[in-house]
Amino acid sequence: MMNLTRISAIFCAAFFLVVLPCTSRAVPINTVNIVCTGNGANEIISVWGGGLDAVDVYAGVYMLDKTGGTGEGKIWPNGPIGAFCSELSEMAPEITTKYDVFPLEGGPLGCAMGAVKADYIRELWGRFYEPSWVGSGPFTLQQNQQAAAFAAAVWEIIYEDLPISPLKWDVKVDGTPCTGGFRSEYVDAITANSWLHALDGTGPKADLRVFAYSGSQNYIAEVPEPVTIALLGIGGALSLLRRKRSAN
Repeated sequence: MMNLTRISAIFCAAFFLVVLPCTSRAVPINTVNIVCTGNGANEIISVWGGGLDAVDVYAGVYMLDKTGGTGEGKIWPNGPIGAFCSELSEMAPEITTKYDVFPLEGGPLGCAMGAVKADYIRELWGRFYEPSWVGSGPFTLQQNQQAAAFAAAVWEIIYEDLPISPLKWDVKVDGTPCTGGFRSEYVDAITANSWLHALDGTGPKADLRVFAYSGSQNYIAEVPEPVTIALLGIGGALSLLRRKRSAN
């Protein structure tokens, strides 16, 4: 039988090998000031997982209004950002809040996310995300259904244990033993599952970040491409010019 001193030493070694690398990834150096202003394309679905049990939630795009940022937070121009919720049990921020900006695998989910899950979400986004889901609408029935299916697929990856193959993912079945896991109802599961089953590591991968704040809903957002940033900048300049002309 091991003595207590040796057991303690083994435990401490395991702590430094496992916990500290996760902790080191969770130090934010960037911020973004955002408030949730509503939803883009979405549907209400029922979910089990992430601390919720048969709760109806908005599944789809959350519209965030960005008013400031530091570091990488400056990459997104001030104005609307379309994002997906990554934390089911928290509420959307009703006032402007300074969020931390994390890499996808190093955010508040820490080791629970990990590099493999992060890459699955990047590929899911790169293959199937549709920019037309973002905005104030109106949206078609298909856009709402697809945005909700995409959200369910994201939650499936986040909350379920990694299956032996992406073909085992199913947004209608909780495949994680004991606590944890995820399942949903009233969602287009055929579409969500077909997207999840297509993830084989060969598809394009989006550049994503997590916006995180303790006590409010966390979000996954795509880093805008330089061309997108330039177009948004031109749009903002034209809008300012129109306002000035109207004032005159």
